Amino acid sequence: MARMVGLVLAVLLACTAMASANFNQEFDITWGDGRGKILENGQLLTLTLDRTSGSGFQSKHEYLYGKIDMQLKLVTGNSAGTVTAYYLSSQGPTHDEIDFEFLGNVTGEPYTLHTNVFTQGQGQREMQFRLWYDPTKEFHTYSILWNPKHIIFMVDDMPIRDFRNLEGKGISFPKNQPMRLYSSLWNADDWATQGGRVKTDWSHAPFSASYRNFRADACVLAGGGRTRCGVAVGTDAAPGSGVAAAAAAGSGTWYNQELDLTRQQRMRWVQSKYMIYNYCTDPKRFPQGLPAECSM
Repeated sequence: MARMVGLVLAVLLACTAMASANFNQEFDITWGDGRGKILENGQLLTLTLDRTSGSGFQSKHEYLYGKIDMQLKLVTGNSAGTVTAYYLSSQGPTHDEIDFEFLGNVTGEPYTLHTNVFTQGQGQREMQFRLWYDPTKEFHTYSILWNPKHIIFMVDDMPIRDFRNLEGKGISFPKNQPMRLYSSLWNADDWATQGGRVKTDWSHAPFSASYRNFRADACVLAGGGRTRCGVAVGTDAAPGSGVAAAAAAGSGTWYNQELDLTRQQRMRWVQSKYMIYNYCTDPKRFPQGLPAECSM
């Protein structure tokens, strides 16, 4: 038994907090045949889409809870048909996933910010927003705060969505599958813009999105030689021990962070003014009844 425990604990979590990270050190360009580039000594990353291919990258590390920040500047001009995806995901048929997706539009029309949460391979928890600024003119910060109680989506530190842990009510929540950070720029004109009615205009290609100022204050999957941050992956983190204790002690405020009353009010304001779709208000999509969390 001791040997088994030792083997399991050989894969540990290390808590890391970093300033704006170097893309060369933190990410791999995974596809696109040279259309993804790391520039400016690792301080800027660009993805490009043309008629032949899009491109994408993934983090070298896997995270189990954390606060992830990235600044993005999206495809300019006529971006209809393009999707810039920025998300955390594990692997396999019962994967967990936390999504930002930016759906392009024709020149002068607003982008759609699409969010979703998958647990144990099940998604269909979409909320969509119009952004209150032009995301193609300047860099803006898009953040995922993932801790044992909440998944909070933020735009320039403004909370727009809070997916709460309601496991006590029988609702699954991402908690024990480490996830990598991924991003891609790709053609999705079969659905992305006005339900697929507006197609990609390739005369505007190549399309490009830019990334900078990545920061992860997170627990990172690591080998046995790294500083311990808790329990073996795949087991529950008991409060006051393991990953909970190490993260709470060494990772700032994100591990226990919740929205206070002021930030809840700000989130409700954003949702009232800029949310254009909420799966919890779409009963036609769920003939057997809305998902259980919608009533909570």
